[in-house]
Amino acid sequence: MNELTRWLRAQPSLIGSPPPLELSDLPSDPVTLFETWIRHVARAGVAEPRAMTLATADAAGLPDARTLILKGVDTEGWAFAGPRRSEKGRQLANNPAAALNFWWQPLMRAVRVRGPVREADPEESAADVAGSPAAALHQAGGWVLWRLVPDRIEFWQGSPDRRHVRIVYTHDGDGWTRHT
Repeated sequence: MNELTRWLRAQPSLIGSPPPLELSDLPSDPVTLFETWIRHVARAGVAEPRAMTLATADAAGLPDARTLILKGVDTEGWAFAGPRRSEKGRQLANNPAAALNFWWQPLMRAVRVRGPVREADPEESAADVAGSPAAALHQAGGWVLWRLVPDRIEFWQGSPDRRHVRIVYTHDGDGWTRHT
């Protein structure tokens, strides 16, 4: 084992304080639970609660990930944006599927979302870029608002004793099925 590996293994993990979680009070809709969690995270002072990792795949099927800001969540999907000519734009054009990951370390909570991705209407993309501080820069790159339409959403809450809780919602056509 090399020195870096020894050092990495010596670092503490799963530090933080998970909030109480009552499994009997879970909503049937994962968007409602996400809203509860992200608002709690923001009130707790967690920096950048909208920051998420977006994972896509390149033409060879190799995974690629980057950090973005969540633009919105509604019945249409989980919105994020960027230039069409970016690497993510090219990857989504070739393989319109992705995964999102939120990690809120101080509260030992994470959310994973995956599913197909579609472009929002051009008007929505234009409205998104118009609200951006660097609107002129973004327009030059062909700004696109995408929506990940989830087929699976997992809520994870860590525990210092490693008895982590997973709440998984899967889309079953007309609604959601929840598993704990």
